Amino acid sequence: MTTAISRTAFLTLLLIACMMGANHVGARLAFDHGLDVATAVLCRSGVTALVLVVLLRLQGVQWQVTPGQRRMLPRIGLLIAVQSLCIYAAVARMPVALALLAFNTYPLWTALWARVVYGERTPPRLLKAMPVMLLGLALALDVSGAASGVAAASHWARIGAGVAFAFTAAATFGLALVLTQHGTAGLDGRLRTGATLGMVALLAALAVAGQGGPHWPQAAPGWWGLAALVTLYGSAFTLMFTVLPRLGVVGNSAIMNVEPIFALVLAWALLGQAIAPVQVLGGLMVVGTVVWLGWRR
Repeated sequence: MTTAISRTAFLTLLLIACMMGANHVGARLAFDHGLDVATAVLCRSGVTALVLVVLLRLQGVQWQVTPGQRRMLPRIGLLIAVQSLCIYAAVARMPVALALLAFNTYPLWTALWARVVYGERTPPRLLKAMPVMLLGLALALDVSGAASGVAAASHWARIGAGVAFAFTAAATFGLALVLTQHGTAGLDGRLRTGATLGMVALLAALAVAGQGGPHWPQAAPGWWGLAALVTLYGSAFTLMFTVLPRLGVVGNSAIMNVEPIFALVLAWALLGQAIAPVQVLGGLMVVGTVVWLGWRR
């Protein structure tokens, strides 16, 4: 069935995308002032998980999980934990918008994992979109270094680690989506999300303990960034939990994939991060392709 999206729902999705993009800009501000990635993930996931648990109790959601779902949830939680650590590691090492654009290749990884793990046929729509997305990503990342005015080797020495982390985040997120679809069918989405974020917080706490404790920001701007990333991420998830179901749209609506565009503007305004016009063009190609892929009837 085709579900028309109301103006209120559309604006709510735009707001959530803006909050998600701003969360990553806040994270970069905190990283620049001493916060480490594991501590950021612990704060973000821990606080959000607590909020979601309260909402689940208030909404009277039954905590009923089958044995198969119980076995699958820890795997999904581990993948989302790796994804969370990697995307923040990417944001800490390269311009925020470029990290999110590289991460936005997750539809390609989702199709690959569905093919490898479950033998699913790759949708023709995705095959058509793949060359456009990859071309846009090549322009956005400035693979030759021409837009950055430096040699390719120097350019990749600067952003290579960040790109690797962003692609790892995309790959693990794509696998998590595939396992979620096939391994947790029938499980209440709110319960699944709450359980997943709880496991992410637990794994992040273990990572923090393994590095000798949390590494907090060393200056006031870093604390403001930490407060922003926790508040914005938690608020965005709360909106998805409480508002979107009543609006009749799903949380993964395609319009939310404009997040890198919001991040690009905010990172330019707040962090002074700027990219060349040709990179902006590449970013628009990636975002437009992802939105087109997700805009289904």
